[in-house]
Amino acid sequence: MLVATGAVTKDYPGVRALDAVDFDLRAGEVHMLFGENGAGKSTLISILAGAVQPTSGTLYFRGRRVSLNSVHDARELGISAVFQDFSLIPQMTVEENLFLGAEPRKGAFLDRRRSREHAREILDELEFDIDPAARVDHLTRAEQQMVEIAKAFRSDLSVLILDEPTASLTSHETDLLFKLVDELTMRGIGIVYITHRMAEIRQIGTRITVLRDGRYIDTVNAQEASDDDLVQLMTGREVGEIFPARIMQPAGETVLALEDLTTPDRTVEDVSLQVRAGEIVGLAGLVGSGKSEVVQAAFGAKRISSGRVQYLDRDSTGCGPKQNIRNGFLYLPANRHTEGLMMMRSARENVSLAALDIEPFSNGPALTPGSERRTVNRLADRVNLQPRRIEWTMGQFSGGNQQKVMLARSLTRNFRLIAFDEPTVGVDVGTRAAIYEFIVELARQGVAIVLVSSDLPEILHLSNRAYVFYRGQVQAELQGSGLTEEAVLANFFDGKEG
Repeated sequence: MLVATGAVTKDYPGVRALDAVDFDLRAGEVHMLFGENGAGKSTLISILAGAVQPTSGTLYFRGRRVSLNSVHDARELGISAVFQDFSLIPQMTVEENLFLGAEPRKGAFLDRRRSREHAREILDELEFDIDPAARVDHLTRAEQQMVEIAKAFRSDLSVLILDEPTASLTSHETDLLFKLVDELTMRGIGIVYITHRMAEIRQIGTRITVLRDGRYIDTVNAQEASDDDLVQLMTGREVGEIFPARIMQPAGETVLALEDLTTPDRTVEDVSLQVRAGEIVGLAGLVGSGKSEVVQAAFGAKRISSGRVQYLDRDSTGCGPKQNIRNGFLYLPANRHTEGLMMMRSARENVSLAALDIEPFSNGPALTPGSERRTVNRLADRVNLQPRRIEWTMGQFSGGNQQKVMLARSLTRNFRLIAFDEPTVGVDVGTRAAIYEFIVELARQGVAIVLVSSDLPEILHLSNRAYVFYRGQVQAELQGSGLTEEAVLANFFDGKEG
């Protein structure tokens, strides 16, 4: 065994995150960690990476008992982790981030030439087309993910830990990552891999360990366990259809209408679309197609150079997020960590964020803390926040429960239009089903819903209509029997490609 744990337990105040968990990783395998959000997966990999110390239990490396008191200790053994929350310094370059704390030196001085050469070697080996001299804050999120992965390769690897590594990658970039995973396992490197995507388990997994509520449930062969088996192990119950019944009610009045909308950077170009009350309108397309940017522009989070935004029969072109929220238009962004949530603030504050100007959160000029707490506790119950710790900071919650906090925000005032941007990225099957039901129920109540998603089944099963984007423009509007997988995919390109 490369790495193993013996009855590892981790306690936080009032919560047992891991309860006597046994786990082992063999050389040359991809060992998948599977479980609902909050099951203990992130805590376990944090312990293996030296970022968190267990309350009790034993760690072994190559059969020898070890203590990992820091990330540095783990890296000295060849254990590196790529966490879902990036650890990059935005104002520094790619090469500076790659070798931070381990910079090549020439005497008393940094050897910048060697740093650049070594960075280029690592990026070329991984086939990542990134300039080592580029600042991290000038990279896309997918490129930042690549830099995080590249950091793990600055020294000899024995164990690589990947936490939802494909969440921000395109299909091509994902294929490159899987090719890399194959090469690493052939070299005897063991990989611990967290994902909620069943297809990835089938494609690269060797074994799967299932955790539930911080406890070890079972370890099964990745190629033999069915999807139903995994879901039952993960949730402890039979799970029926993930997607709720499609909304059949007739759509109401037009809530949002965009006319020839264009942004200065041309990520959105001459886009016209409509969203009506009580319907779910899907926006589909590849990464960078403009599907997210058009909603951001309509919401006022992105500048508009030409065109018109009409909301509830009023011209709202140029209205900022604050005014749109007060008018009943909410946008929940894809990147919850940097755009959707204040990670160092409490769940209570994050839920209340969009409604601090109205009762019961304030009585005019003054906030009403007692009323706010009671309201947020009630909303936490509605979205099944786990645990019900509304004073916890967001960083203390799992990814799925962070997403639930953003969902609860949409219940704080009478929103007429809600745009969900990639609402199920990094969440488990059980939470995903709950989010779908939540979105559909809002639509049944007459709320106009925009669903921006890179997950094609979400578009196909939830949307009444869908607009397909390519290079900032609408390629097609699909609905009814015309909203099929083939039709959506056919419009991902302009007809001259693929």
